[in-house]
Amino acid sequence: MLCVVVGLAVGILFGYVIRKNVAERTIGSAEQSAKNIILDAENRSEAMKKELVVEAKEEAHRLREEFDEEVKERRAELQQAEKRIIQKEESLDKKSDNLERKEEGFHKREEAFAEREKALDDMVLRQAAELERISGYTADQAKQVLLANLENEIRVEASVMIKDIEARTKEDSDRKAKEIITGAIQRCAADHVAESTVSVVPLPHDEMKGRIIGREGRNIRAIETLTGVDLIIDDTPEAIILSGFDPVKREIARLSLEKLIVDGRIHPARIEEMVEKAEREIAGIIKDEGERAAFETGVHNLHPELVKLLGRLKYRTSFGQNVLKHSVEVAHLAGLMAGELGLDSTLAKRAGLLHDIGKAMDHEVEGTHVDIGIDILRKYKEPESTINGMAAHHGDYEPKSLEAVLVTAADALSAARPGARRETLDTYIKRLHKLEEIANTTNGVEHSYAIQAGREIRIIAKPDEVRDDDMALLAREISKRIESELEYPGQIKVNVIRETRAVDYAK
Repeated sequence: MLCVVVGLAVGILFGYVIRKNVAERTIGSAEQSAKNIILDAENRSEAMKKELVVEAKEEAHRLREEFDEEVKERRAELQQAEKRIIQKEESLDKKSDNLERKEEGFHKREEAFAEREKALDDMVLRQAAELERISGYTADQAKQVLLANLENEIRVEASVMIKDIEARTKEDSDRKAKEIITGAIQRCAADHVAESTVSVVPLPHDEMKGRIIGREGRNIRAIETLTGVDLIIDDTPEAIILSGFDPVKREIARLSLEKLIVDGRIHPARIEEMVEKAEREIAGIIKDEGERAAFETGVHNLHPELVKLLGRLKYRTSFGQNVLKHSVEVAHLAGLMAGELGLDSTLAKRAGLLHDIGKAMDHEVEGTHVDIGIDILRKYKEPESTINGMAAHHGDYEPKSLEAVLVTAADALSAARPGARRETLDTYIKRLHKLEEIANTTNGVEHSYAIQAGREIRIIAKPDEVRDDDMALLAREISKRIESELEYPGQIKVNVIRETRAVDYAK
């Protein structure tokens, strides 16, 4: 055991000695290598430093040469610019001298012109005085003569311009209007002649008149009391005339009489029964007619009372034209024209259908049918746009939309087309006389003739007073007078004719 311990200790000691010697030799070799590396690095850095210094000197020399060259170029440019400036200054000095000399010349000329102007003014005054002496006119009189001549020339030119402008405007507007209106009328299939309310009840024989009158007139009194319509029984053979302002009541009376005549039993109790039956029947017809008109025109969401008022228009006429058919026609025309122009066709149709709604109540309420219609539409909560379209169709109120203008145009179209309305002979003759009177009382008119049923007036102008260039002005003046002084359907053509005749005799 001891031997093992001693051997181990000897081994450890021997290993330590060997390791120390090897380590010392290795460290010495490493230190020498490090010194060699440091020395080599120092030598290399010194060489690189010298090379960099040489390169820097060469670059600085090159930059200095470039700078010197640029300075030389800039200096040469400055010298040339300085020369140009000196030359311009010399040129400006010369121009300044020339301007001074010219200014002096202008002053002299101005003085000479002032003297000449004064001399001319004196000469003009002398010439004016001489002209006044020779012509016998003062300056104001001569001015008036010149202005009169100038006015005549301007009137001629204005007449020519008016002709050209009116021709072009009329051609364009007529073409567009005809396209829209004819398209609307073609697409609107309306009756050519409207119906009129029947106020005469035919009888099978004259003996029926006595039965309708009844004992001591009790039957006729019962009919008049229940219907509110007067019965006129005169010498008209086999007919009874109904008289009353309310067209619905007149229709109820007519229907009741027809039923009584067919039934044959005429007494107060039967009359009351037939009148009640006729009232229910007429109420149903009124509602159906109002709904049919609204459906036909495509106007929806109407108040039920408005529908009934529309139906009442079936028994209302205006100048012989059925108002309900007229309203339907106006709605179609206004809607079609609005569609052609890209406007609200629904609004145009609604206002067109309701534009005469006041006529359903105008015999019961005071006021014009327009004001009555406004109250009715506001009562049943119609939009203001619809109310304005209805209110403006006779010009009583200002139109606030293009649709309102279209309703006015559609109303005029429906009323003015041939056969739409009847006109009494007296009214027609008075209108023709008034038309000719307007033309005859215009300066420059010799004769006038209303033709084409009052749709045209031909005017014979006085050739000594009216020249060819004044004819357009005369036609326009008469047209404006007709528009302001006469009421008429549609439009009236004013045709001015001027004829000059030269007469001589061979002897």
